[in-house]
Amino acid sequence: MALWAEITISVLLVIGGFFGIVGSFGLIRLKDAMSRLHAPTKATTLGVGGVLVASMVYFFAGEGQISAHELMITLFLFLTAPIVAHFIAKVHLHLRERPDTLPKPAKNAEWAGFAAETPARGVRKADGVAETGPGGPGTAG
Repeated sequence: MALWAEITISVLLVIGGFFGIVGSFGLIRLKDAMSRLHAPTKATTLGVGGVLVASMVYFFAGEGQISAHELMITLFLFLTAPIVAHFIAKVHLHLRERPDTLPKPAKNAEWAGFAAETPARGVRKADGVAETGPGGPGTAG
């Protein structure tokens, strides 16, 4: 294998390992859920992405093949991590905050998650009774 390939693979693996450790450390050590949310979605995504790109370079330099598997995993990871982070943040917002504790949106708008007439199924009400759906506590049917 060529020297340039070995150096590139080594650098990508070290960068991937560094971001993986930083992401794992942040997931454990940060104090609240919204802070911990950034560690796995940002740093760990870059860590796994670095390892996958190193694997792609290895197969290209060593065997002369372009590895589509690693490319697809990398693309899937970079597309799904922000979506999962958004869902986790939205759940945190609904379970921990009330509309009156949040900053006012611009131009007399409302927070989209709190604009509905009734809470979504599974969302806690202000009086502590959980909304569970048809036939459950807090519902009419």
